[in-house]
Amino acid sequence: MPQIREPAVAGLFYPDDPLLLQEQVERMLTADTAVAIRPKALIVPHAGYIYSGPVAASAYAQLLPLRDRIRRVVLLGPSHRVAFSGLAASSARYFSTPLGLIQVDQQAMDDILLLPQVRVLDEAHREEHSLEVQLPFLQTVLGADFTLVPLVVGDADADDVAEVIDKLWGGPETLLVISSDLSHYHDYATARRLDNATSQAIEQLNPLAIDHHQACGRNPVNGLLLAARQHHLNATILDVRNSGDTAGTRDRVVGYGAYAFS
Repeated sequence: MPQIREPAVAGLFYPDDPLLLQEQVERMLTADTAVAIRPKALIVPHAGYIYSGPVAASAYAQLLPLRDRIRRVVLLGPSHRVAFSGLAASSARYFSTPLGLIQVDQQAMDDILLLPQVRVLDEAHREEHSLEVQLPFLQTVLGADFTLVPLVVGDADADDVAEVIDKLWGGPETLLVISSDLSHYHDYATARRLDNATSQAIEQLNPLAIDHHQACGRNPVNGLLLAARQHHLNATILDVRNSGDTAGTRDRVVGYGAYAFS
């Protein structure tokens, strides 16, 4: 893989024009009023911005007061295109979006590659959108002065993911971001019921209550819930909606949730 991981879904999930992209992200952030939370970790959705962007913005707005504090973002999301075991690191030194380059924290990558469940697998990153769609939000909220630890999560149990998260936990300079949508392709009422149950499980830090049909990012989510419990964090539900609320019909919807851990 080249030194730079180029965008795969710019122009599809979000605008590929830098000015339009910046304007769209800033508009979504401005529309949301942050509550008084200083999060250590976030769970955010990863669909196209017209669908899940407003929900994601409710989480990212919490970071605006922390712009000068956060220097590293550990970003984990599920694999949608490549099947593999464990967690996939990237050999790229930079991740690119229309808003510019983000440097990968190479020392952190080297540290976690010592764990048996982590390996370099560029194929898992090449076309994966779950990480990529988070980057313009992070660039807009945090500016250019942060590094990235990007990990695509395959077939990995919660304990293995939690071990990686714990190794990268750091101090107040480190933010953890888990990328996950909620239920997929149910009718509106069924989706609401499933997503509310998932939200309660997240709020209770209960990974045993979340299955794959409730969240496509179940594996990284459950790893975070274990780590959050170990570090005595509390979860706050920020926003739970679905594509029937944001864009599209209500016969087959995808659920989106935003959560902060502090």
